[in-house]
Amino acid sequence: MAETEPSLLVVSAHAGDFVWRAGGAIAAATLRGEKATVVCLSYGERGESASQWLAGKPLDEIKAIRRDEAAAAAGALGAQIEFLDLGDYPLLETPESIQKLVDVYRRVQPTVVLTHPLSDPYNGDHPAAARMALQARVLAQAIGVANSDGTYPTKDEIIGAPPVFFFEPHQPEQSDFKPNVLLDITEAFPLKRKAMECLPAQKHMWEYYTALAVRRGVQVKRNAGPNLGLPHDTMGEAYMRYYPQVTGVLE
Repeated sequence: MAETEPSLLVVSAHAGDFVWRAGGAIAAATLRGEKATVVCLSYGERGESASQWLAGKPLDEIKAIRRDEAAAAAGALGAQIEFLDLGDYPLLETPESIQKLVDVYRRVQPTVVLTHPLSDPYNGDHPAAARMALQARVLAQAIGVANSDGTYPTKDEIIGAPPVFFFEPHQPEQSDFKPNVLLDITEAFPLKRKAMECLPAQKHMWEYYTALAVRRGVQVKRNAGPNLGLPHDTMGEAYMRYYPQVTGVLE
């Protein structure tokens, strides 16, 4: 059996979420020459575009602005991006929406999936996105589940069992987020910062997530052992693994 090419899939509730929470992981993957695909379930046009509404812009224009910003951010990270335009506040979990995501899984064939954690008392769209990502992952594995056009997949179109990692929410303590994976994003961070700067409507987040990367970088160094020579300016991101790790060696 041919070895599967690495393929990262990021399921983001809104147009900016993937940048703040997983931009380092995405850039690290593309710097290694791997494929990364971001799926934005919505543009965040209602709940995360306050400055545009205050400026008196109509809904269609706001959606176009957020789409352009997210596309530029994904480009800065070296990722492909898709928009399902499912609406936000609330993001509704419908059979049709989940089926669209099933189609994405089968087309992208992810080897790793990143999405929101299942708890966020401040934003119901985030756990909704996580539930949809998990359900679509299971359905995309089943050859008896049809594609959105009504055709049935072949064994080459269904997916395997990619691991799922939840990225860090904005208020982790309130979302029961207890990271068990720390990712070194030092080399990738300049691209993450560039992507963050593609989102001027949320400029207040730039320094917050830069500072968070510094703090998580300290934890990367503390947990990596004393003799690995990690640089003083190590930058990090935190994740929670949802499914068990399968391995033949404990390391």
